[in-house]
Amino acid sequence: MGKDLLKELEKKRQLMIQSGIEYGLQNPKTIRISKELDLLMNEFDVVYASRNEQLEKNDGYNYIL
Repeated sequence: MGKDLLKELEKKRQLMIQSGIEYGLQNPKTIRISKELDLLMNEFDVVYASRNEQLEKNDGYNYIL
């Protein structure tokens, strides 16, 4: 899921940049894409925050001797 989410984030980011260049930053289309990107970034934060929490809980137990 992580790699697909990163690809989707990058695709949406590029789309927002292109829309901003073509239509302007205050254009409703650009704002809509920006909000969609915000949602993806929030999803990314949730996914990776939970992964980090798991790593922190397991810290000290996953060392190879």
